[in-house]
Amino acid sequence: MRSDAIVYLMYHEMEVDGRPLCQSEQGYVRYVVRESSFREQMNWLQSAGFRGVSVSDGLENKVTPGVVLTFDDGCETDLTIAAPILHSLNFGATFYITLGFLGRPGYMVARQVRELSEAGFEIGCHSMTHPYLNDLSEAQLAREIAEPKARLEEIVGRPVHHFSCPGGRWSPTVAAVARQAGYKTVATSRIDANTPRTDPFQLARVVVKRDATLRSFQRQCRREGLWQLRFLTSLRTTSHRLLGNALYDRLRSLILERRV
Repeated sequence: MRSDAIVYLMYHEMEVDGRPLCQSEQGYVRYVVRESSFREQMNWLQSAGFRGVSVSDGLENKVTPGVVLTFDDGCETDLTIAAPILHSLNFGATFYITLGFLGRPGYMVARQVRELSEAGFEIGCHSMTHPYLNDLSEAQLAREIAEPKARLEEIVGRPVHHFSCPGGRWSPTVAAVARQAGYKTVATSRIDANTPRTDPFQLARVVVKRDATLRSFQRQCRREGLWQLRFLTSLRTTSHRLLGNALYDRLRSLILERRV
């Protein structure tokens, strides 16, 4: 592993006692990290000498050692839970907002996105309505990728340079549309560490799941065992291609429901 490689972590909603989650479906809940676990993870990063940074700072390799912290969807806990913890540690992060989710129960409103930006955190885009992008035509992709960029820039009053793919569904066409729209990067769910040689329109990220132990989190940040995660992901990717997104999701939901 190259010494200049850096891991990009992907978070979603934070769970707080007494607060209902944005969604209750098991496929969603498995990506919800408890507030106590997130705080423990961030405190370990600081104690181990790591610095949490935004996508822009990660690309410029401003902090070594460091990890890039990213959050998908635009849940209200981005502002109420994650941001205060990160601020207390002087960590940066990039928050990818799904524009069409703003105002829904559990998600931020425009004013809160602006507040997050004014607090010094980077705002990115996570599409207009959170579809699987590899199911869409180029015209549909333009609506999901280009239109929310302009509207988010109006909200925060500054450029939005970074885009992340819902469900990690990336394709060369998605990258081309994002480039044309004026983005500088596209983040995927491809598992790896990124280096200066990584294609910025196909950035890898490692998702932090609900069941992650502190030990597994530490290994991910240290770039250990990523090949195992890549192997498991390759199996899922093959299943996606063979079954299609809709059938794959239905089967996954059935499996997760039986585990509960």
